[in-house]
Amino acid sequence: MSEIEIKRLTKKFQVNGDVINALTNVNLTIEKGDIYGIIGMSGAGKSTLVRTINYLEKPTEGEVLIDGINLGELSEKELRKKRSEIGMIFQGFNLLEQKTVLDNICFPLEITGTKKHAARERARELLKTVNLEEKEKAYPSQLSGGQKQRVAIARALATNPKILLCDEATSALDPQTTDSILSLLKEINEKLGITIVVITHQMSVVTDICSKVAIIDNGHLVEEGEVEKVFASPKSDAARELISGKLIRYSPVAELESGRNIRIVFTENSAYEPVISNVILRANAPINILKADTRNIGGKAIGEMILGLPEDEKIQEEIIDYLKDRGLIVTEVNEGV
Repeated sequence: MSEIEIKRLTKKFQVNGDVINALTNVNLTIEKGDIYGIIGMSGAGKSTLVRTINYLEKPTEGEVLIDGINLGELSEKELRKKRSEIGMIFQGFNLLEQKTVLDNICFPLEITGTKKHAARERARELLKTVNLEEKEKAYPSQLSGGQKQRVAIARALATNPKILLCDEATSALDPQTTDSILSLLKEINEKLGITIVVITHQMSVVTDICSKVAIIDNGHLVEEGEVEKVFASPKSDAARELISGKLIRYSPVAELESGRNIRIVFTENSAYEPVISNVILRANAPINILKADTRNIGGKAIGEMILGLPEDEKIQEEIIDYLKDRGLIVTEVNEGV
């Protein structure tokens, strides 16, 4: 069942008399219960896109439907009610510094007219959910970054939303804290069935918890699909850069050797075979390993390597054919990707 449908969405801004196209003809469907990643580099338009989902930014053209309801056709009162079904957390936490942790979580409930006792009871339940029961009387200035984000998550859940939007929610956190926040989001998704939309520029965030991903580049949706498939065989330049980075351009090996480079992805069948050693022995030629990495995607360990091939074109093709015969996914890597 589709929970979020974005149809032909375009968003334009007027800046100093110029028209800026932040988003152009974006079409996207997010199913109920998904953890869906929207990823792109800085300025790609992903944060603008997430703000159109709850109509904090109204599209210039196109439609946003939540549970089949077109947000553009709602009155302001109806829109406010619909927004209560959509929680949101931010990179900067956005906590009220003069209020305690408990009062921060109560705040959205107070706005909706919930009685104080009921609001505090709900807030304490949520503090248990985010493992911060002992911090209810603390102020934001007394918390670590990870603790602040846990409070922000609890606050976003206060009104029992069906959808949770996370706009660069882990960008200000260290890797260990990021892992704990991502684990918490996954737990919330599994226990409460909330649809989570994750906006990020970090592919590691997407591969850790998302089931599906959309790639945004310069305001355009350039690729989408299951995370495992996009990771294994990225079709767009933007996806390839987000997955593998600018490693070829800055590799000291590449500066000496501007030959043919390939990316290989290890499947479950090939993960334990010493394919690189075997292909070097078979080709009797050197192969440069420019990058090697392993990621957990959907509970599977998926490995990738960037290889610099020898100059001889015949040997190059023999190497590629051998790797494919062993069940590896092989794609070309352009210079600078």
